[in-house]
Amino acid sequence: MTARLSGRALNRTTLGRQLLLQRETRTPGEAMELLVGMQAQNPHDPYYGLWSRLEGFDPEDLSGMIQRREAIRGALMRATLHISTTSDFMFLRAHLQETLAAVLGSTSFAKDTAAIDRETILDQGRSLLEERPMTRADLARALEERWPEMPGNSMAQVVTYLLPVIQVPPRGLWGRTSAATWTTLESWVGRALPKVIDVEMIVMRYLAAFGPASISDMRVWSRLNGLRQVVDGMRDSLRSIRGEDGAELLDHPDAPILDEDTPAPPRFLPEYDNVLLGHSDRSRFLTPGIVPPGWVGNVLVDGLFSGWWKIARQGKGSQLEVHLQRKVPRAELRAVGHEAELLHVFAAPDAITRDLVVHEDA
Repeated sequence: MTARLSGRALNRTTLGRQLLLQRETRTPGEAMELLVGMQAQNPHDPYYGLWSRLEGFDPEDLSGMIQRREAIRGALMRATLHISTTSDFMFLRAHLQETLAAVLGSTSFAKDTAAIDRETILDQGRSLLEERPMTRADLARALEERWPEMPGNSMAQVVTYLLPVIQVPPRGLWGRTSAATWTTLESWVGRALPKVIDVEMIVMRYLAAFGPASISDMRVWSRLNGLRQVVDGMRDSLRSIRGEDGAELLDHPDAPILDEDTPAPPRFLPEYDNVLLGHSDRSRFLTPGIVPPGWVGNVLVDGLFSGWWKIARQGKGSQLEVHLQRKVPRAELRAVGHEAELLHVFAAPDAITRDLVVHEDA
């Protein structure tokens, strides 16, 4: 008989696999590989995500990896920016080339450039980006010199969608800001993408980090084509579970299932974190009627999205503002305040004064 998993047990199980039930003593590289990359549209988001997961996380450890070319920021799952170790980034990107091409095909950029041979644009873009890293705006202007009748931004988008490209530092370094500047992956790391394709391994790694999950969840997380056929061929090596609503969830056979009474301490996550983006059905983390607003950080209380946070620098001081969108018991509220104070020290270590304001909006 297929086991059933309550919604609360599903929540705790996924939080545990995401390193969000207790901080662990892993390196940033180990954590990023376990999580199959980390969302990085906002350059500082991976730092907050790792701080919430790792004991004693030092942001300079991740910045150092980027500077030493041991970690890379570029487009991966869902054609969105992620960061991971260089070796893992190359493995994942090799599987996602067709996905990025499909995403590009649904945009106006592809239509705008349909009159030009695609390989000709890519060859020119590759030469330009390997000569020196460029912003998209710079790349657009350079491409317009060759094809003045074509919209430069659309040509630049085609290049950065279809070529394996990455953003170079200082973009992505802790405490630094700079325009997004691109070069080719191959020129940055000195080797081409691997040829071996192993989608089954990606499925297993996804389930180990995000499971139990449905095929729809896997598809939304990765946007890989043909997943159902791949997963159907793996069924003998997967565990089948029924969710609270009776729908089938698949799982890594060796991954732990946690009890629904497992404590879940408050966690402050960045505005983009895969724990809130890695499923089609996000009900395991969402409170009905409360939706993350975007552009601010997310607060988990008792394992559920419960509000948002933001930090504002005020001269030599700093203010952390927390808005809770549902009723939180007093004990949990104290724990939220304690975690917020730790976050504030991490985010603004040089602030002379730090003010914490917690609003209970519910």
